[in-house]
Amino acid sequence: MAEAVELEAGGRSVRLSSPGKVFFPEHGYTKLDVARYYQAVAPGILRALRERPTTLQRYPDGIAGEWFYQKRAPKGMPDWIPTAHITFPSGRSADEMCPTEEAAVLWAAQYGTLTFHPWPVRRDDVDHPDELRIDLDPQPGTDYDDAARAAHELRAVLEEFGGLRGWPKTSGGRGIHVFVPIEPRWTFTQVRRAAIAVGREMERRMPDRVTIKWWKEERGERIFIDYNQTARDRTIASAYSVRPRPGAPVSAPLTWDEVGVAHPRDFDITTMPARFAELGDVHAGMDEERYSLDALLELATKDEQDHGLGDLPYPPEYPKMPGEPSRVQPSRARKKAPGPD
Repeated sequence: MAEAVELEAGGRSVRLSSPGKVFFPEHGYTKLDVARYYQAVAPGILRALRERPTTLQRYPDGIAGEWFYQKRAPKGMPDWIPTAHITFPSGRSADEMCPTEEAAVLWAAQYGTLTFHPWPVRRDDVDHPDELRIDLDPQPGTDYDDAARAAHELRAVLEEFGGLRGWPKTSGGRGIHVFVPIEPRWTFTQVRRAAIAVGREMERRMPDRVTIKWWKEERGERIFIDYNQTARDRTIASAYSVRPRPGAPVSAPLTWDEVGVAHPRDFDITTMPARFAELGDVHAGMDEERYSLDALLELATKDEQDHGLGDLPYPPEYPKMPGEPSRVQPSRARKKAPGPD
């Protein structure tokens, strides 16, 4: 194994041990290749992570080895990397790292971090999200092209309800993420309610192509709008994050003209640096304007009052929430239902 190397970022030097360790066996990409990639796109990923509590998805021995999520700030983390105190749905809490400079990304890469999962909040206000994140998740029988079609309809929905502007990116797999910068004045519960309203409007417009059904048995061959990705402590891979899949794909920010034209396979740790050098961060203007959720929350109220559409199930590890319907899988609920007298 080669000796350690020193990497420079923003005036700091970060030591990278075992730079030749293979992280992606199929192509032989190494730990150093991953770190060099993050150097090449540093302004972009820092824009996505800056001041955000961030969970690290770590693969110390590459994608063929064991991996884990690092939620709490690791012991020995440099004191120049700030933290934020966050509370999980269980009521437990932790201090989580908040990158504020490029060297923090390289420091995380040194410890085998491939994917960065930032919270949709800043460290100065961890209870009020400043992003509405919509996850378009292809189900069996659907693919990226189906997600792209849904994304264009989503763009129209966002514009209609509050003049919202969404910023699309590939997930690094088959899905598409659309982030909307919002004013940080709503709770996680309210932001989730807005996401549900978006999903229901999408279902009305594309009933054969889109679903917001939580239970997999009800989704069919449709794009699932995962509204629970807006719940507290549920995160989405950041723009420019490396994904732990063969070929080292990355989550690529897109312009709307590229949605449905560009493909996730176009973006990996070998191709994104050239794109970034040519175009820079195509989401660089994302934080210039923040939007209101008022119109979406009004839509949610209308759905409830006019159609009886209330809350939807939370993930199983969450405490039971006020107004939440049963979390029993529909097929099991039917089996348990009492028969006629």
